[in-house]
Amino acid sequence: MKFDIDKKFVKLGRSWGMIIPPWFLKVLEIDPKEDEMTLSVDKNRIIIEKKK
Repeated sequence: MKFDIDKKFVKLGRSWGMIIPPWFLKVLEIDPKEDEMTLSVDKNRIIIEKKK
């Protein structure tokens, strides 16, 4: 399954973030209130993975 979404960063207080649509989280079976994520960087790519 492959989805491409073009997004820009938005200013969130003193930080920058990206707004993720709810349907995208549902497809990935991510509960933003309960699940923890791991962020890593590979060259120019940010990788976000759900912790098991």
